[in-house]
Amino acid sequence: MVKKTCLFCDEIVPIEPKGDLDKYVGCQCSPNGFYSLLRESYDSIFSISYQRKRKIFPIISAYIRELTDSDEPVEIAFEDIDTIENSPRIPVAIEEKGMRLLQYLYRHSEEPEQSVLIHPLAANYNLTYSPNLQEFVYIIEKLREEQSIIRDGMSFKLTEKGRSEAAARAGGRKLKACFVLLSDDEEIRSDWTEKVLPKIEQCGYFPRLFNSYGKGNIDNHTIELLSESKLIIADLTNHANEVYFAAGYGLGMGIPVTWTIKRSHLDKLTVKSHQLRPLIWDTAEELADILQLRLS
Repeated sequence: MVKKTCLFCDEIVPIEPKGDLDKYVGCQCSPNGFYSLLRESYDSIFSISYQRKRKIFPIISAYIRELTDSDEPVEIAFEDIDTIENSPRIPVAIEEKGMRLLQYLYRHSEEPEQSVLIHPLAANYNLTYSPNLQEFVYIIEKLREEQSIIRDGMSFKLTEKGRSEAAARAGGRKLKACFVLLSDDEEIRSDWTEKVLPKIEQCGYFPRLFNSYGKGNIDNHTIELLSESKLIIADLTNHANEVYFAAGYGLGMGIPVTWTIKRSHLDKLTVKSHQLRPLIWDTAEELADILQLRLS
């Protein structure tokens, strides 16, 4: 059995190759399941600076755990790192992080004061998107003092209050897959990651950036992601052939496509079609507002 180190929790676990992906089974990111990593992204993610790893890897680990614990499949590629870090679903405030622990206990219990074992604590602080054990323990004690949970060693129980709070948040909608096609322009990709993608997610979509530039074709991983998407957003700025090709492929599968283009590149648009009426934007902030209005 092949084993490999999970980049996000540093645990050595079995992996199962599947096409262009490797499934990491049973690590601290997904103790009772697995997540998939695009194989060619491993070295790129590994090469991220140590300072940045310390900041973002606990977030990625927690993101994987929350989704897989809710029975949602997770596939990670290098291009997803910034998207996840900037996602509005990532909790920042201590109160919101505490709510994630209440929701975890809610998913794993059928009634108030039913025990849920969390052991060891040092391997589970990703339940609250905490960067370390110290913050996790602080959140636990805060919830205990607020009478939302009962703690007995490694055993945790929701009180009536805690269960009501968790139940009120349990009806959140599942994000729909969205494929975002951009030219290989670092400035545009950075602007979209920071300002546009979070707005798309607020509209109920999980956006993934196209990552096949320079390959000359669509690989199997890209085809799989395209086929699972409920929406494609294709930006024609810089008129990248890959954007036209991938968007056309998606149209052929019956997936709706929303076209966009920066105003300064509008005069260079050579493809004329009644189906291709792009949303015109000047700044990333403006485009974010336009897309939010359109998708809502």
